[in-house]
Amino acid sequence: MKRTITAISTIITLALPGLAAASSWTIDQDHSNVGFKVRHLMVSNVKGEFRSFNGTLEIDDKDVTKSKVAVNIETPSITTGVTKRDDHLKSPDFFDVAKYPTMTFVSKKVKKAGNDKLKVYGDLTLHGVTREVVLDVEGPTKAYKDPWGNIKRGVSATTKINRKDFGLTWNAAIESGGVVVGDEVTIALEVELLQKK
Repeated sequence: MKRTITAISTIITLALPGLAAASSWTIDQDHSNVGFKVRHLMVSNVKGEFRSFNGTLEIDDKDVTKSKVAVNIETPSITTGVTKRDDHLKSPDFFDVAKYPTMTFVSKKVKKAGNDKLKVYGDLTLHGVTREVVLDVEGPTKAYKDPWGNIKRGVSATTKINRKDFGLTWNAAIESGGVVVGDEVTIALEVELLQKK
């Protein structure tokens, strides 16, 4: 009898992944976006994104503060839609992608910040420099099965960094006052997660 109850519980847990205490997920790159924006010439924001990245999440639904995340982003995949600007961003003036081809984020602590909201503290390593940043996170959503039988969830996250904190110091003054590139960079992630089988 005891074995029967255990077997039934196991089947239910596997059939309904949202009930499991902890589950493993990978980022679905085809349905996710790692974007950023920065002030240009003191008058507008230039937006861009990184098109190549991967990551894993361990989500604990019983205690979400025990969840973990690790993300790798390939800096040569940066694009703003303007080839000349992208080439400059890849150069030693900015990301120096030949020397620093990846940036990483590894979580250290997760705190609840309201309904379906979290603060995720972690180390961002960029341009050879590691600093703690805090992600403001919405989600994760409930688990859903797509038409092909895959289990999916989603999260959104934002943070702001000062690029000079990571050694990205290039700039140029403009005649009317101010500089070409702002120091503050807003990072925004829209992530679709795929449950590991």
